[in-house]
Amino acid sequence: MAHGIGGTREDGLLPFAEAFAESGLDVLLFDYRCFGGSSGEPRQYGWPPHHREDYRAVVGFARSLGDVDPDRIALWGTSWSGGHVVFVAADDKRIAAVISQTPDMDGARTLMEIARYGGADTLAKLSVEGVRDAVGVLRGHEPRMVPIVGPPGSVAALSSEEAEPGYRSIAGPGWRNELTARAALYEGRNRAISRIGELSCPILIQIARDDSIAPPAAARTAAWRAKGRSEVREYPCNHFAIYLPPWRDRAIADQLHFLRRHLGAKSTAERSAAA
Repeated sequence: MAHGIGGTREDGLLPFAEAFAESGLDVLLFDYRCFGGSSGEPRQYGWPPHHREDYRAVVGFARSLGDVDPDRIALWGTSWSGGHVVFVAADDKRIAAVISQTPDMDGARTLMEIARYGGADTLAKLSVEGVRDAVGVLRGHEPRMVPIVGPPGSVAALSSEEAEPGYRSIAGPGWRNELTARAALYEGRNRAISRIGELSCPILIQIARDDSIAPPAAARTAAWRAKGRSEVREYPCNHFAIYLPPWRDRAIADQLHFLRRHLGAKSTAERSAAA
């Protein structure tokens, strides 16, 4: 399990991990390099290919543990990482199941959404910041940062009306509202939708109908491309509401139902009855 853009383990994910552990699953919740409790420089360096590498490394570590079944590993991702897990599972045919919560399935569509709610000039300014960051690093300068979230009209990675209040509602004490600006330059190529047809395992795609961060239409299209391996659940809420009650409870219940069917995990009550 890992977070979306700019997030860490502390930012709203513990209730999900704890629910899985209580159901009898082993959970490995990690921070990407350069974020939270993980090492790496520069700090707050968000780059999707690196995040996917980190997922692969964590899967390899999990498989090395003696009490873990190496062929019953599920990937869990949300928002940005809801797309990362598709790439990782497409390359690793031993992955048993994937959960993709309010996913960023098509970065090109996500950029179009930013232009829709923020205007083309906001997207252009964000891209300029990304170019300045990338060029500056080549010249030996310190990374150029942009806010992860900001008010509508601001130059931030996410600036829809729900973005700033929503992210701050789940942010842990160590959360930093900054990201290396060059992350904006990769988003157009960050298209899990182009790989989802290669999955050999089932995938649960959870869509927030009022999502202004990760376009719901892109997630629906991705589900169709999964060639019968996808299960879709939709919730009448926005992107960040799914991290909080009551929608978090509904999302977790659907995730556990999915995992019990595809991994064979039993609930606490079921294990007590069996004992």
